Order: sequence, then C-alpha cells, then structure tokens
Amino acid sequence: MKGKIVLLLLIIGFIVSCKPDKSIPKELKIIHANSTQVDIKEDDVVRKNAWRIVPEENPDIFRTSAKKVTFYTDVDSISFDIEPNEQYDFVILLNGNDSARTRIVWELSKLEILRQGKKYNYSDNRPIPTFSYQSQDDPNLIRVRKELKLDSIAGNGSELSQIFNLMHWIHNLIRHDGSSDNPTSKNAIDLIEICKTENRGVNCRMLATILNECYLSIGIKSRYITCMPRDTEFDDCHVINMVYSSELDKWIWIDPTFDAYVMDDKGRILGIQEVRERLVKGEPLVLNADANWNRTMLQTKEYYLDYYMAKNLYRLQTQLVSEYNTETRENGKEVIYVELLPLDGIEQTPQKREWGNEKTGVKFIYYKTNNPDLFWTRPE
Repeated sequence: MKGKIVLLLLIIGFIVSCKPDKSIPKELKIIHANSTQVDIKEDDVVRKNAWRIVPEENPDIFRTSAKKVTFYTDVDSISFDIEPNEQYDFVILLNGNDSARTRIVWELSKLEILRQGKKYNYSDNRPIPTFSYQSQDDPNLIRVRKELKLDSIAGNGSELSQIFNLMHWIHNLIRHDGSSDNPTSKNAIDLIEICKTENRGVNCRMLATILNECYLSIGIKSRYITCMPRDTEFDDCHVINMVYSSELDKWIWIDPTFDAYVMDDKGRILGIQEVRERLVKGEPLVLNADANWNRTMLQTKEYYLDYYMAKNLYRLQTQLVSEYNTETRENGKEVIYVELLPLDGIEQTPQKREWGNEKTGVKFIYYKTNNPDLFWTRPE
C-alpha cells in the first residue's frame, strides 16, 4: 500500500510539472533549453555562447541590425525575419521550468551609428597640453624591463617584430576577464604577479596598461586608448594600445585582449584612426588570422571590427602622460585624459573639466578636442 501511495505521488508530480506555464501568453512561441548558453546567428554570422538565458529579466532584450536572427539552445532553435523598427517576442523554457521571456529588437547597425560620427573639425585649436612619454631610463621602467626579462621576450629582430612579440606574450600570459575587479596596484609588475599568484585574469584596461609599460620600458612610444560608444552611459567599452612604429612612421593598432592587429587589403598595418576611417567609408579591412579571445575563440573581421569595434570607436580617450603606474590611485596624484569627439549631437563642452576623487585623493583633468591631428600627433 505504501508503495502505491509513493507511486501515485510521483505520477501527480510528473503531471503537474508537465502542465504549461499559464503565465506565458498563448500567442508566444516557446523553445526549450537545458543550458543557459545560447548561440546566435545574425544573417550569415554565427557567434558561439553569444547569449545567456536569464529568466529574471522580463523581457531580456537582444538588439540586432540583422535581417534574420536565429537562437540556438542546446536542444532547440527559433528564427525570425527582422524588419526595421519591429520587435519579436518568444519564450525560452529553461529545464522545463523557468520561463525566460526574450525579445529581439531591431536597431541601427553599429557601422551606421559610427558613420553618423564621421565628421571632425581639423581646425579646432582649443588648447590641450602636449602628449609625453616616459623615458626608458626611468628607474621604474628599467625595473619592468629587467624583472620581466623583456629584452629576451621582445627579441633582437626588427622593431615591428618586438612590438608583436610583446603583444603575443602578454596575451598568452594573462587571460582576459572583463568582469574581474581591478587589483589595487595597477602596474605591469604587480598586475602580472597577482595574476600568477591568484590564478586570475584582468580586464582589457589592465592588459593594455601592462603592455603599455612594457613598450615604454624598451623605448617604444605607446599609449592606451579607451574606445567608447556614442552613449555617454554604457556598460561596455574596450581598451587597446596605439603604438608608434618608427619603421612605418605611424601609429599602429595593437590589442592584447584579442591578440589583434589590422591591415588593409594590401597587407599594410593600420592605426586606429585609419581603421575608423575605413569602417566609415566601407573600405576593405583585414584582421590577422590568429586573432582570438583567451586562446579559445578565434575572432572574425565581421564581429570584431564591423560590430564590436565599430560600436567602440565612436569616442576615443587617452592619457596625456604615458608613464609607469598611471592607473594606480594614490593620494595627491594628478591624471590627465584627452578625448577625441566627432562633430555631432553628443556633449562637446566643457572643453576642460577637473574632478577630485575624495576617496582616493586623485585629481582628474579631462580635455576634449574635435581635431584628430592633435589627438594622433606623432611623438617628438
């Protein structure tokens, strides 16, 4: 008798669990998933693990400029033909229980948004201080070069080979973790040490900071660039390095997070401003074939440049003084940043702004310019 009661309870439980969620409107399509990770195909581009199912969001919104979008869970899929200014709702039923309402919303492509910011003012002569680069003879940079054995890592080849060798080394040494908290001490030696001892990664800003100090320590001029979207409030941007190649007599694009550099269709290495201009004009760009994220996911030109960096090349900010330990917040310190803005509706003033962080005791000064020639000036 006891066994029959247990069996009856199991059957009732199964029936209840199989009942549809009455909170889901009947007109909504439902797909199933046992994993929270979802692959997404936008037109002909597939991105693995591009979406994470979050039932708590209501709805969770995916924005796209594609003409067709397909969501692939581990057991199911759903496709929509996307029309401008329309939205498409469906439900992902996670583990047969949790309903994740999902909405696909059309938006203007990142490239089209970037093209709206194509104009600069090359006559903008509002004053900004002169950019400077710490000498490799500075004691702190000598310590960076010796303790990290950078002469050996950079090698004895050409300057370009040394630039790429150091980028590859940092990329392979430290994994990228965009959600990690930054350590207190943010210089190359301390950042590398804490990553080793705690078996952790750091975000793109810290990776670019480390690489910047490595370049300076061997006498190569470099700055790190915060690449930002048009929005003044955002939860994602990217930081890469602009590195001056004396061989090429130009700044070049170096990204330690993705082990990436960019070329034109003739194989010529490009700088950040050149990449931005070619994206705006629709001219050919080539991403190095081995560009990757954490040595697990190869990057494509279509995603990395046409989408991700097109979004993040709208506004650009860099430190005025490129030196050791810029990012460490110490009482009494002054840090100056310069931002390059296109001529559009985003906030252009004040041209100079000062702000003090009472908690850290650091004073920040921000300059704005619409003149790319001032922002990309060659080092003296």
